[in-house]
Amino acid sequence: MLTRERASGIFDRIRRFSAADEVEVLFTGSHFALTRFANNTIHQNVEEENCLASIRTNFGGRTARATANQFDDESLKRAVEASESLARVPDPDPDLLPMPDANDAGDADRNVRATRFFEQTAAITPGDRANVVGQMVGVADRHKLTTAGIYSTSESLEGIFNSRGLARWHTQTLAEISITMLAEDSSGWQKLNSPDVCNLDPLQLAETAARKAVESARPREIPPGKYTVVLEPSAALDIVGFMFWDYSGMAILDQRSFLNDRIGTKLFGENINIWDDAGHPLQAGSPFDGEGVRRQRVQLVEQGVVKRVVYARGTAAKMKKSEYANKVGAIEPTGHGFPLPNEMGEMPQNIVFGAPENPQSVEQMIASTGRGILVTRLWYIREVDPYEKIVTGMTRDGTFRIENGKVQGGLRNFRFNQSLIAMLSNVEAMSVPIRACGEESFDMVVPAMKVREFNFTEVTKF
Repeated sequence: MLTRERASGIFDRIRRFSAADEVEVLFTGSHFALTRFANNTIHQNVEEENCLASIRTNFGGRTARATANQFDDESLKRAVEASESLARVPDPDPDLLPMPDANDAGDADRNVRATRFFEQTAAITPGDRANVVGQMVGVADRHKLTTAGIYSTSESLEGIFNSRGLARWHTQTLAEISITMLAEDSSGWQKLNSPDVCNLDPLQLAETAARKAVESARPREIPPGKYTVVLEPSAALDIVGFMFWDYSGMAILDQRSFLNDRIGTKLFGENINIWDDAGHPLQAGSPFDGEGVRRQRVQLVEQGVVKRVVYARGTAAKMKKSEYANKVGAIEPTGHGFPLPNEMGEMPQNIVFGAPENPQSVEQMIASTGRGILVTRLWYIREVDPYEKIVTGMTRDGTFRIENGKVQGGLRNFRFNQSLIAMLSNVEAMSVPIRACGEESFDMVVPAMKVREFNFTEVTKF
């Protein structure tokens, strides 16, 4: 893996090779390994290591990038020449800011590093992963189920250097397990990841997936309609994740956000509080954005009121001069920008839901539900109405009927059409937020949710 010291030396060479007014180099790299299993046996083991240097050059308001993954002088010279040639093509952009220096970017959060890189994760071998897979397959065999999934581990880096003296470096590890258990007419699923492999319990994940497959066997069909649902954290994550692209200053300027003309209004229930917090101990990722600016902790929603959106440096400058400046709350760079140049601007990527005053476990939510549906996960989610934030998708891998406070067996899966605004206005109970991951959105710290009047529109045949 590339070290900060070697990356700094590579940057110094790139800077000597360039005639641009400003130079920035974004380093990304990883050592990624994955063990894949299906039909109760390992069928694939892969391992890859790579590192990229993405070189951005500026000439009087014009900027472009080119990338190299070989760091000899000739390869770097070719990448610098490509970046400079591309940068000279467009007309100058009057809104392009100078690259940030260390003072502009703020101090990177050193506390983040202690919760991101773990030697025990980096040290995992293919044999270690195979042993864990063998244990999970043993659970499937014991329950007479077929299992499939992955166990992956990685060590990654992200660094940024520029000619104005900014230098940032971040490393982290990640271990992830995803497992599906299959029966004749039912299935169960679990997925979890963490920078610290010690936070994963493979046997518990396997047993939970197996229990869901066994208990949802011989699923019943009930009519679609509006039901009280208990969404496990992965299900809640995958559906709410579709709204966070809109918490962006650029999305407001482009008039493509469902928050246009709604910032400062109460859009959700009073029990909804949402932050973007890269420093949260359950989060992952670097403490700086694509320009090297420190990621700030930003409250997006407070007691159901949309408070603000996040900003890259350039977007904040544009917003202050725009017709929307007095409608969007606080305007300042928050350290959420993507690497330049880009069309999207920025996005909050470290979402943390606030803990409720009286958290309830999933079991307590079920016990308080007279008639409803327990949902393990959602998939194939697509947007239907961007402004009302209506999305459609399907349940899968463990959908259960709740009657008289008890789970009464499996159900055939549903398609839903649901407004996220209405959903987050109808949350009756939440659990303590946990780190969760799904398949349709990015990882978050999110609770399980009990939601009334969730709109199921069709029932499937499986």
